[in-house]
Amino acid sequence: MNDNFLPENHPHETSKIVAYFVYLILAILVAATLSCQQSSEEKDNASPNEQSIQENAAKQVAILKTIHGNIKIKFYPKEAPNTVKRFITLVEQGFYDGLPFHRVVPNFILQTGDPTNTGSGGSGQKIRGEVNSIQHIKGTVGMAKAENDNDSADSQFYISLSTLSQLDGKNTVFGQVIQGEEILDKISQGDKVLSLSLEISKD
Repeated sequence: MNDNFLPENHPHETSKIVAYFVYLILAILVAATLSCQQSSEEKDNASPNEQSIQENAAKQVAILKTIHGNIKIKFYPKEAPNTVKRFITLVEQGFYDGLPFHRVVPNFILQTGDPTNTGSGGSGQKIRGEVNSIQHIKGTVGMAKAENDNDSADSQFYISLSTLSQLDGKNTVFGQVIQGEEILDKISQGDKVLSLSLEISKD
């Protein structure tokens, strides 16, 4: 009677269980490998795109036209990629054309980018702060923001009229005047940005 319950099929059952677990482990390993490959591909795809944006920005300069003459600005896309990208977008949209320099403080800064001319207006889209270590010298271009909020910058930007070490490490610097520096001292409050455009750098 007990012969019917001899462990004749046990090796076969054990083999099936082992095979099941081996299959399960292999399936998990394959899934993990595919996930890693997909993640790697996504990173690879994002990296060249970001690099391309930076390279394109590095080849461009902004031309700020005033009644006193033109000011040429180079960008710092590596130090402030998102800020440069947003600024270029606004320039391409013609956002700055005709806007006044609503704030001019001799030997300190001149500021523009506010369509309301009140010092509190903007484009309506905030930019995450990219505070960096670029020093403020005459002609340094940075984003205006609330004093205690690095992520409050919008469209307003300033240009330094002298060396301003007190601002170093506190603002998002994204550009530098490379031509027309002498024009800066001629701009008065109320003067307008006749146009702000982009061109390929010849340097």
